[in-house]
Amino acid sequence: MIIPNTTSIDGIKTLEFMDRNENLILYGRNGAGKSHMATAVGVEACMQGKKVRFYKTATLVNELTDAKADGSLTKLLKRLSKLDLLICDEWGYLPFDAEGSQLLFQVIADCYEKRSLIITTNIEFSKWNGIFYDDQLTAALIDRLVHHSHLIVFDRDSWRFEHSLMKDSATK
Repeated sequence: MIIPNTTSIDGIKTLEFMDRNENLILYGRNGAGKSHMATAVGVEACMQGKKVRFYKTATLVNELTDAKADGSLTKLLKRLSKLDLLICDEWGYLPFDAEGSQLLFQVIADCYEKRSLIITTNIEFSKWNGIFYDDQLTAALIDRLVHHSHLIVFDRDSWRFEHSLMKDSATK
C-alpha cells in the first residue's frame, strides 16, 4: 500500500482526514484490501460516534434512482447530508445511465467540503468517463473529489487469489 505524504496511517486511523472534511480514494487491483480498509475506517468512525453509511456504489445509484421515481429523493438526499462519512465501494464496477450519473454527482457535489467520502475503485481517473458517459460531468466530479482527497494505492495482488483453495490444489 502506498500512502501519500499528505496523510499517514495514524492520520487515517484517528480520522484526522474527517476533521478536515477530506476524502480517501482507495485505488488498486481487485482483492487488494480496499473494501477491507474502507470498512475498518467506517467502523472506527462509528465507534467515535460519527454517522457513517457504507454503500456498494451501484446500490446507492439504484436507491437514488428509485427515490427519484417514487418522489422520495429529497428525503434520501437529506438523510445522506446528515452523514459524517459516506463510503462508496466498488466505484465504477458497473456503468450508470445518465440519470444515475447525475444523481450520484449530486450526492458527491453535496459532500464537497462538508463531509468526508471514501471511494474504493480499480478504475483509474482517465477511464471514469466510461462509468459516467459524460465528459463534463466526469470532469466536474473528478475536480471535486481530488481537491481534498488522499489517493491511497493498493499495489499488491489479490489476497483472495493468493489464498485460493484452487491455487493450493493446483500447486500440489
